[in-house]
Amino acid sequence: MSEERIINLEIKFAHQEDFIYQLNQIVVQQQKTIERLEKEILDLKRNVNVEGGVSPTRTLQDDKPPHY
Repeated sequence: MSEERIINLEIKFAHQEDFIYQLNQIVVQQQKTIERLEKEILDLKRNVNVEGGVSPTRTLQDDKPPHY
């Protein structure tokens, strides 16, 4: 292998290594967002069940429209 080819491979490797690091940072950020959203959903479910008195078997069809 020529020295120029080795240098080009090293450059490509450095770019790929940087790109993988950036992708990893994005994945970590997305995981944190997913965990935060899952917690928010659980909190909302608890609030609806506690404050609204909603039973797990009740559906929207059981509720009367507001004009009744």
